[in-house]
Amino acid sequence: MVFRRQPILALVALLVLAGFASPAAAENEALEPLAIETAAGVHTLMVEVADTAEERGVGLMHRSELAPDRGMLFDYGATRQATMWMKNTLISLDMFFAESDGRIVTIAERTTPLSEKRIHSGQPVRFVLEMIGGSAERLGIAPGDRLRHALIERP
Repeated sequence: MVFRRQPILALVALLVLAGFASPAAAENEALEPLAIETAAGVHTLMVEVADTAEERGVGLMHRSELAPDRGMLFDYGATRQATMWMKNTLISLDMFFAESDGRIVTIAERTTPLSEKRIHSGQPVRFVLEMIGGSAERLGIAPGDRLRHALIERP
């Protein structure tokens, strides 16, 4: 019976290594580096990019966890008023609203999971970064700090 299990275990191991049997592995392939420049220093994390209407519409909905060094960067493609909500979002998030040059202008901290209350940028922005709730406080992120990512225009 031991010999019968070995081929199956070998197949499972190959599938995991190839990323076919692990949703986390497939998600990791879509991660990109992002840096946040703060007064306390530079913090780096890996983000998923939501740059289509469909991706922005789903965002981080239905997820039961988000690691402290992960996030989602929403790119609207142009500067505009941004409105977010927490419908179907199971975890509290911090939302960082940033201009096209990456400068953070407003922050919504510790948003309420599953809430349909609208969260507004307060002024036109191009990007919104979502991280696990409490990230702004934990990392000392404040308005005026900058996001750095391949999509963000350099001054």
